[in-house]
Amino acid sequence: MTPKKIRGAACTLAQFAARYGMKEDEAAAIYEKFGPSSVDLEILMRAKGREPVAAMAD
Repeated sequence: MTPKKIRGAACTLAQFAARYGMKEDEAAAIYEKFGPSSVDLEILMRAKGREPVAAMAD
């Protein structure tokens, strides 16, 4: 199986959870399913109607 190509910058689970104000276990379920692509996660969260609560930390 070919690894999924990451679009945009990769983010960590902690960065993703903080950006959307989520508990780490809630964020982990999404992160594990959709991967670390900040672009893909942003698209998914917008589709769910969730706006970021913080800027993406480096």
